[in-house]
Amino acid sequence: MLMKKSKLKKSIILLLAVTSIILNGCAKQETDLRSSNSHLGHTGMPGSKATGGYSEDITMAEIKEAVVDMLGDNYWPDSKIDAVSLEQIYGISSDMYEDFFAERPSNDTNVDTLIIIKAKSDQVDQVEKILREYQETNIADCEAYSQNLEKTQAARIETFHNYVCFVQLGADTRAANDISSEAVVDQCLEENERTLDAIEKALLR
Repeated sequence: MLMKKSKLKKSIILLLAVTSIILNGCAKQETDLRSSNSHLGHTGMPGSKATGGYSEDITMAEIKEAVVDMLGDNYWPDSKIDAVSLEQIYGISSDMYEDFFAERPSNDTNVDTLIIIKAKSDQVDQVEKILREYQETNIADCEAYSQNLEKTQAARIETFHNYVCFVQLGADTRAANDISSEAVVDQCLEENERTLDAIEKALLR
């Protein structure tokens, strides 16, 4: 009886060891896949007509449509940012990109903004850097205006191959603000994540 229990115990230990090896191997493969392309988005799934996993023939209008379909009335930007303003306000010049889409609210009291830059292949890192510097400055500038601070803090910058996205959304945060500033940040983070998901799914078509 003791021998049977001993054999059973050894079998269980062996099974656990094999399982651990398999799981660790899968985790390493996933890590290696992501580290091989630092500009791969958060799914890493390949597209049908893609370079680095993402489509090159989608239009900016189609990407915006995907975002609006996802957010509905919670998409507040309604004023286009032209190339001159993109350079003067955000620091991104026309020699850095192939195409772009950018909108912000016409009402200056709101800061909901969406910027998508289809950067030239050698400018992706620079566009990311400029947008991150803008985000830091934006947060500092909004510290005196609590109604906008949480939105700027929750802004997301993410790159899908050569599409660099600045997402600062959240829509109506008054109900969340009645709870806490953390609730406002959480709401904005959720809206930004939904937006990034919509963008990535559009690029993977």
